[in-house]
Amino acid sequence: MPTDLNQLLNIVREHGELAYSFVFIWAMGNSLILVLLAGFASHLGVIDWGKLVTVCWFGSFAGDAIRFWVGRRYGSKWLSSFPRIERALQMTARLAEHHNSWFIFVHRYPNGIRSLAGFAFGISSMPTRTFLLLNFVSAGLWSLTTVSAGYAFSKLTDKVVSDAASGLGMALLIGFLGLFWILGKRLDRALEKS
Repeated sequence: MPTDLNQLLNIVREHGELAYSFVFIWAMGNSLILVLLAGFASHLGVIDWGKLVTVCWFGSFAGDAIRFWVGRRYGSKWLSSFPRIERALQMTARLAEHHNSWFIFVHRYPNGIRSLAGFAFGISSMPTRTFLLLNFVSAGLWSLTTVSAGYAFSKLTDKVVSDAASGLGMALLIGFLGLFWILGKRLDRALEKS
């Protein structure tokens, strides 16, 4: 297990193509933090920015398309033994039903909703073709903004932190990721109230 940023980056350099596969699978779950870290690594020259955006784009699209299919095929009945998750899915489905034109573009960002939204869109009355088109555009915007945010953060830390202070860079990265998590929680609460 790597203990500092340089060790982690060296592992990614050694296993470049495997790293893209890992990011693809992780993006299927719309994991914001790993994609931000990958954007950070792309600024450092460890992985290619364009390839990373493409891998995240198609991973995110595929993940939501699979969840949409499961929601369309099985509804929420398969979650009856998990009432808390079923309620959250029903709430997300109501949001998808009433606000599908903009909700498909923001559901990837708040923690908690992004996992359920694909299922919720499948439960909703949104036509499959419309979902696939909007999902494709939304996944592209998500991957572009998330990878770019990680890249920009890395550029910022390059200016602020020297190589000798990589611990401070890691603390700044953790603070940046914590800020994204807090903002996601606040958006979750605001969506629950609506």
